[in-house]
Amino acid sequence: MRLTLRSLAALLGYPSAELKQHAGEIRDALSAEGVLPRATRRRLEPLLTELETEDLLDLQAGYSELFDRSRALSLHLFEHVYGDSRERGQAMIDLGQQYLDRGCMLESQELPDFVPVFLEFASCLDSAEAREMLGQPAHVFAALDERLAERQSPYAAVFHALIVLTGAKPDTDALAELNEKTLSDDLSKIDEEWEEAPVTFTAHEMGGPTGMTAKIRAAGKAMVAARRSEVEHE
Repeated sequence: MRLTLRSLAALLGYPSAELKQHAGEIRDALSAEGVLPRATRRRLEPLLTELETEDLLDLQAGYSELFDRSRALSLHLFEHVYGDSRERGQAMIDLGQQYLDRGCMLESQELPDFVPVFLEFASCLDSAEAREMLGQPAHVFAALDERLAERQSPYAAVFHALIVLTGAKPDTDALAELNEKTLSDDLSKIDEEWEEAPVTFTAHEMGGPTGMTAKIRAAGKAMVAARRSEVEHE
């Protein structure tokens, strides 16, 4: 499973000349490891072909249009689960601590809930642990699969593959709740979301005290302030 997870992580990364050059090797790695069913690998073929054949600038523009300009397609897991609520900051800390506890230290500037980073970490676990880890945000993967498929994006196949790897059916109630609170791209609503989100101290859907999140603490305010500052300076 290690090669497969790292291959999927690479496919979700920002398109680069290196990714274009090695797209064929990703295809070969997925086939050689054979963790994904053949039908699932075939669904990835349009994305692999696009990466191999399309102009790099077009690939990068398309990637940014999808993942950087729409909160509903964000590649940050906690964006979907917590939005800009107080809970997100502590959840980020807890997930980063899980990485450190396993001897994994982030060398990039990406946040720990960035899906490619999350997949790289899961690839360092044994298969059973990796599936359990992937299963926790399976409903987020399912929502991204649906939303990307609606846009006829080949990236939907990556999230379909992740759901297949978990070996579990995403929680339908969690998926429905996620879709009900589809994230707005209007950053002016940050204050409204902040005021409406109560602080509680219960276990949460992405793992509870020993999973991806621990008890909720009011540690996300700095993140919201940083986002507001970025908007004001644009």
